Amino acid sequence: MALTSMNPATGEILAEFEAWDQQRLDLAIRRASAEFLEWSQLTSIETRCELMKNAADILREQQDELAKLITLEMGKSINEAKAEIEKSAWVCEFYAEHGPDFLADETIETDAHKSYICYQPLGLVLAVMPWNFPFWQVFRFAAPALIAGNIGLLKHASNVPQCAQAIEQVFLEAGFPPFVFTNLMIGSDQVESVIRHRFVRAVTLTGSENAGRKVAAIAGEELKKTVLELGGSDAFIVMSDADIPAAIEAAVASRYLNMGQSCIAAKRFIIDQFIYEEFITRLKTAVEAKFVEGDPLDPATTLCPMARQDLLDELHQQVKTCVDYGARLITGGYQLERPGCYYAPTILADISSAMPAYHEEFFGPVALIFKATEPAHAVGLANATQFGLGGSVWSGDPATAETMALRMESGACFVNGMTKSDPRLPFGGVKNSGYGRELSYHGIREFTNVKSIWIK
Repeated sequence: MALTSMNPATGEILAEFEAWDQQRLDLAIRRASAEFLEWSQLTSIETRCELMKNAADILREQQDELAKLITLEMGKSINEAKAEIEKSAWVCEFYAEHGPDFLADETIETDAHKSYICYQPLGLVLAVMPWNFPFWQVFRFAAPALIAGNIGLLKHASNVPQCAQAIEQVFLEAGFPPFVFTNLMIGSDQVESVIRHRFVRAVTLTGSENAGRKVAAIAGEELKKTVLELGGSDAFIVMSDADIPAAIEAAVASRYLNMGQSCIAAKRFIIDQFIYEEFITRLKTAVEAKFVEGDPLDPATTLCPMARQDLLDELHQQVKTCVDYGARLITGGYQLERPGCYYAPTILADISSAMPAYHEEFFGPVALIFKATEPAHAVGLANATQFGLGGSVWSGDPATAETMALRMESGACFVNGMTKSDPRLPFGGVKNSGYGRELSYHGIREFTNVKSIWIK
């Protein structure tokens, strides 16, 4: 737990994991499967959209209560937790409004009298979700999947069980039939049996590269569709002609949001040699001025705990290794002497390819600073990673910045803006950051049968 003591309700819910044996799990899947025909074929898409609008309303009505659950279970600041609930409501509204158009039949001119493409739901889709954005990650899957007519099965992270149960309750209160969305209170050792279950048609996972490989291997054996959103080590390129104050502001926001526990956070700051030291000095000043440690339930707190001690210990070891190999510690680099998993916001400069951490993802409040000699060198550094989720380029020359963005090996790249997920844009990665897309019309079509109909 992120806080000094576990919420009693969390302990009670965690105990339920032991009660979910294979027989109970199989029953839950069978009940969900029995609901598929009614939900996908006998419930209109207009009705499904109305129910999703209801879910958005409930999220906003219960924003304070639900945000508190997030903060209690994984330590996020209450302000960021409220923003997460609002964003979850937004994605529900977005697909409620645009889902029918995204799934509308597409007429195709061929030699037939009539031919078109239709989008039909696959069936039961398992979502294996992480703790870092416990509501947003689930709703960005569930909103499009349920509107498309699929049935959702959730295996959430074990350290956010109250959030998992609350999400299921939101759908029930919104009027969704029981078992259209089911929270499976199971451990990670039971995920394989769910993927292999004959009624489960697809699986989506947001998590570590290792977890993604395991899920993909099992699903591959079963010939079941997968979407994977895995780790990231996003580049944040700043050229000498950039708006430095704007870049600094975005750098702090992007790197330290959720205490750096985000796949799409800026992690590697690639700075033009002519502004390298200036950027480091300004970033240090901004970081040290912004963060105030305290109770994450207090809106005035800006430095919150990481989710677990083991995550903090792993991060600290990465920092120590960098320093041992010659990295310059600008600020931070230690755990705060107070109860909870608090790690000082950290900046490491002079990162080189000789350091083992050069190729690793830092999942916490640590910024890595690289020096670039020219635009081509900056792009080369940005691409010198096994990951490819997002990235950004900061420059006063939009044309050059756009060219650099096009050459970056990532699922998204923002020019003069912080990389973020947006329901209007597809989200996902390349290389070891996974495959498939969430959000936009691409996301709602991922778990559909794209069927061609030809009539003479």
